[in-house]
Amino acid sequence: MCTVQWCICKGRNSAPTFKHSWASYMTNSPTVIVMIGLPARGKTYMSKKLTRYLNWIGVPTKVFNLGVYRREAVKSYKSYDFFRHDNKEAMEIRKQCALVALEDVKAYLEEEGGQIAVFDATNTTRERRELLLNFVKENEYKVFFVESICDDPDVIATNILDVKVSSPDYPERDRESVMEDFLKRIECYKVTYQPLDPDEHDKSLSFIQVINVGRRFLVNRVQDYIQSKIVYYLMNIHVHSHSIYLCRHGESHHNEERRIGGDSELSNRGKEFAAALKGFVEEHHLSDLKVWTSQLRRTIQTAEELGVPYEQWKILNEIDAGVCEEMTYEMIEETYPEEFALRDQDKYHYRYPGGESYQDLVQRLEPVIMELERQGNVLVICHQAVMRCLLAYFLDKSADDLPYLKCPLHTVLKLTPVAYGCKVDMFDLKVEAVNTHRDRPLVNQHDNGLYIYMTVCLSTCFLTWPSHGHLHLTQ
Repeated sequence: MCTVQWCICKGRNSAPTFKHSWASYMTNSPTVIVMIGLPARGKTYMSKKLTRYLNWIGVPTKVFNLGVYRREAVKSYKSYDFFRHDNKEAMEIRKQCALVALEDVKAYLEEEGGQIAVFDATNTTRERRELLLNFVKENEYKVFFVESICDDPDVIATNILDVKVSSPDYPERDRESVMEDFLKRIECYKVTYQPLDPDEHDKSLSFIQVINVGRRFLVNRVQDYIQSKIVYYLMNIHVHSHSIYLCRHGESHHNEERRIGGDSELSNRGKEFAAALKGFVEEHHLSDLKVWTSQLRRTIQTAEELGVPYEQWKILNEIDAGVCEEMTYEMIEETYPEEFALRDQDKYHYRYPGGESYQDLVQRLEPVIMELERQGNVLVICHQAVMRCLLAYFLDKSADDLPYLKCPLHTVLKLTPVAYGCKVDMFDLKVEAVNTHRDRPLVNQHDNGLYIYMTVCLSTCFLTWPSHGHLHLTQ
């Protein structure tokens, strides 16, 4: 019996080669998510968060915000008069902007490898939605509508002041004049607004209505798995003020010995950090803080020093290094040189023999992300690879960058969600620790950034996709 095996990996500066995420197979055709709703209803907030989540789980997604196209076409915004339904010139400009944006949507889905496009606009009339339905039908895409309905004046006013005051539409305008103009803009839309009708006109469409920022939901005709993921995510995000604190456990004996994985206990300096972390919690008056750990001793010992209740999550355990558990990188390079090289070529997709990849870890951590979106203030005491995955979600980092995010020991990160992103504060608790970070390889040792490992015997072959995500040709 003979085998021909090729492992093709991309170098840092080469184009991606044969990369496939488990999430890439969630849908059998591209999907267009169409936002609907009056201004200041959180559509862009939901668009950006949903896009960040889908990209994090491995589904290539991009937002197409019609306001960006409109500002490019008009250059300067004067007043709410532009949005009057009887302003024919402006209405034509807005329609042309929508058509240009749809061309970009098509290019993204058909030429750039995108799988989901989020069309972020008001789309408040059936006429506009009919235009979008014809577009997806002509191109054989799926479509899912997300309508944000809100009649809470406090929520609307807060959204205008938090987001719209800093909009490019209002450079150097005072808050009162912005509020006045934007409320009049909303009234322009109300004249022609036709909400989705789940009982009659729109009963055959696939959509979710998010009512008063998540107090209630109406879901209609979910078509496939990816749409169910979208619904699940939107039903879990909440607009409330809270902070998430991330830190690694205190330094462990394995850290001192440069060994990865395992279940060792804290070193003396690790115990010092646990005490310093208690002081940090008390100093910042985090009395309502929930504390989560993994089920490994080094995180549990760190949490126990706090003297508060904590929850253990098995899914927060460190990445499983398989046969390389409790080895140093030097030992891995000597014992498994090919595996060592493969991991440096594509760290995100590489899976330790008998263990996990970062891609596997993202999939495992998805329930944690959902809970973090729902909770108030939480302190997550975790591990380097786990912290990288969580941080990548909140900071919208790519799969290529995720495995190289710096998460030093004895440092606390405070993540505070803001309008369209996340504010990060870093606190070094001034307890010395080893540096466990390995930088991204600056250059590959292989010609043209392409590494080819080949074992050849005469054979006929067929194609398989193994755990590493590398191409194998095997009898």
